[in-house]
Amino acid sequence: MSQITSHVLDTSRGKPAAGITISLFERNNEGEWLLSAQGKTNADGRVPALLEKNRVLPAGSYRVHFAISDYFSALNEQAFYPYVDIVFNISGDGDHYHIPLLLTAFGYSTYRGS
Repeated sequence: MSQITSHVLDTSRGKPAAGITISLFERNNEGEWLLSAQGKTNADGRVPALLEKNRVLPAGSYRVHFAISDYFSALNEQAFYPYVDIVFNISGDGDHYHIPLLLTAFGYSTYRGS
């Protein structure tokens, strides 16, 4: 399993959100965000292999970028937020981090999942 996973649920429809591009960025020592991985959510709202199975990320700050405007455009709905960025820290010990996104066109929520 990828060390970083995510699940996007469209809570206004009660369904997974398919086709959303998720990008993972790592913050370097100069404060720049470098792209580490990218994928699109499947029919279950997940990117099964965002990172290679055995890849362990070093301690630091990371950002998951959810490009949600195309998802809502495909549903003929205008989203208030064109994207969602979630910034979080990891300890570098190889723990699994699940970053779920609960989504509507006018709001979102997240938490550290399991």
